[in-house]
Amino acid sequence: MGLVIYEFKHVFKAFMSIFLDALPFMLLGVLLSTVVENFIPEAFIRRMTPRHPLGGILFACVLGIMFPLCECGMIPFVRRLMRKGMPVYIAVIFILVGPILNPIVFASTFMAFRGETSMAYSRMGLTFGVALIVGLLLTRFLKGSPLRHPIEIQANTLHHHGGSSPGHHADHIHAHDHDHDNHQGHNHNHHDHGHHHDHHQGHNHSHDGGRMMVMLSHGTTELFEMSKYLMLGAFLTALIQTFVAQDSLSAIGQGPFISHVFMMGFAYLLSLCSTTDAFVAASFANSFSPGSLLAFLVFGPMIDVKSTLMMLSIFKARFVLTLSIVVAVTVLAGSLLIMHFFLA
Repeated sequence: MGLVIYEFKHVFKAFMSIFLDALPFMLLGVLLSTVVENFIPEAFIRRMTPRHPLGGILFACVLGIMFPLCECGMIPFVRRLMRKGMPVYIAVIFILVGPILNPIVFASTFMAFRGETSMAYSRMGLTFGVALIVGLLLTRFLKGSPLRHPIEIQANTLHHHGGSSPGHHADHIHAHDHDHDNHQGHNHNHHDHGHHHDHHQGHNHSHDGGRMMVMLSHGTTELFEMSKYLMLGAFLTALIQTFVAQDSLSAIGQGPFISHVFMMGFAYLLSLCSTTDAFVAASFANSFSPGSLLAFLVFGPMIDVKSTLMMLSIFKARFVLTLSIVVAVTVLAGSLLIMHFFLA
C-alpha cells in the first residue's frame, strides 16, 4: 500500500510539474489566437498573397510568425482563407508550420530547455526546411484539387449569377441597393429621421456585445480543447517516467534511428499543443537524444491525431496520407542531419 501511495505521489508530482510549466504559454496562445480569429480580415491576407511559388511558401511561413494560431484553430481559419482565394499549397504549408513558427512557441521551447537556444533555433530551422521541401513538392507534383468538396471563392457572389463577372455582380448589387434605398427614402416620414441615430447607436452596442460574446466563446472552446490534450499528454508522460525503467527508456532513446521514430509516433498519439509540447519533450532530455526530441517537437504539431482528423474534413484521404508520409520522412531525415551536425 505504501508503495502504491509513493508511486501515485510521483506520478502526480511529475504531472503537475509539466502542466504548470506549460499553462502560462497555453493561456497566452489562446488569447492571441482569439484576437487573430476575430480581428484579422481574411481579405487583407488574400491581397498580400504572392503568386510565385517560392514567395507563397515564404508567405505561409511569415503568416505563421505573425499569427500564433494553435493547430486546434488552424483548419477553420485556413478554410476561410481558401474561400477568400488563397492557393491550396500555401494553405497546406500554413497548416503545417503555423503552429510552430511563432514567438510563443520559440519562447516556450527556450524556457522548457532551460535557456538552451540550440533546441529552439533547431526547431524553427527544421520547420522552415520542411515547409520549403513540402511546398516545392506540392507546386511541382500536385495535379488537380485535393479538396474533398469544392470551396467557392467569395461565396454568395458568383453562385447565383453564373456567367457574370465579379465586377458586373458588384455593380448589380450596388444598383439594387441604390434603388432599394431610394424606394425607402420616398416612403419614409421625416419625423422618423430623428430616431435613426439612436437606433444606430443601439445597433453598434449590440454588435460590440455580440463580438465580445463570440470572442469569449472562441477562447473558452479553444482553452478546453488545448487543456484536455495537455493534461492527457502530461499524465501519460508522468506514467511513462514513473513505471517504465530508466534503462529501457535510455536503450530506446539513444538509438540513432529508433529513438526518432519512437518520439515521432509518441508525438502523433499525444496530440499536444505546440505551445506546451516542449515541456513534455524536455522531461525526456535525460533519456532521449536531442535529435529525437527535435523530431518530436516538429512532427507532432504538423501531423497528429487531431490534425489528421481535421485535415480529413477538407482534404481527400489520399492527399492527407501522402502529405503525412512526406512530412514524416522529411522530419526524420532533417532531425538526423541536425543531430549529427548541430546537436551532437
